[in-house]
Amino acid sequence: MIVYGKQIVFYIVENHPKMIKQIFLTKELDKKLFKKFMDVGVKIIRPDEKKAQSLARGGNHQGFLLEIDEYYYEDLNNLKKKDFLVVLDGLTDIGNIGAIARTCYALGVDGMIICGIKNLDMAPVIRTSSGTALDLAITTVQNSSDLANELKQLKFTLAGADADGYDIKTIEKSKGQKIALFLGNEGAGLSGKLQKKLDIKLSIKMEHDFDSLNVSVAAGILIHSLI
Repeated sequence: MIVYGKQIVFYIVENHPKMIKQIFLTKELDKKLFKKFMDVGVKIIRPDEKKAQSLARGGNHQGFLLEIDEYYYEDLNNLKKKDFLVVLDGLTDIGNIGAIARTCYALGVDGMIICGIKNLDMAPVIRTSSGTALDLAITTVQNSSDLANELKQLKFTLAGADADGYDIKTIEKSKGQKIALFLGNEGAGLSGKLQKKLDIKLSIKMEHDFDSLNVSVAAGILIHSLI
């Protein structure tokens, strides 16, 4: 798996050096910084710009690229034992998925479940999460409706973001309550079938006449209010 960009590369070098298989650098570094890469103990390659662009598939690599171990998803059964999960139902924008993963990690969410995406490429999710996806328990399932049924049987309160829901400011979390927060597709939101399974619908009331927030921004507000 190839990841790239200065921030993500530094994060992995600092926090997950054992994951690194090869380092690709296109820029000259000062001795102190280069030693940090040398200390990882893997091969350092100096690709030309054409090769670097090929590895990054045209992305902005900023002169820093890594080949790292493949991503291993968390076992769903382990996540079912947790207390606060975020479930992404049909989100398609990798930037949003990565941003939500970063928020989940920062705010202490126990895990994230991504639904409805076949053959998800985790490399851009790791990149857009600034590396924090490597430190967050994440798994994928195909059917969010079946997942909702399973979580409800395990005494999770199923909450979902919906424009017509209760104002998040008025909701108080009960002590010991297990919560699964469902966030829907960027355009369509949560499906009608899934909405019927929710225990509570939540909304973020606007001070001005505006229809909605970006899903990753809404996720941050809802998580911060519920956790």
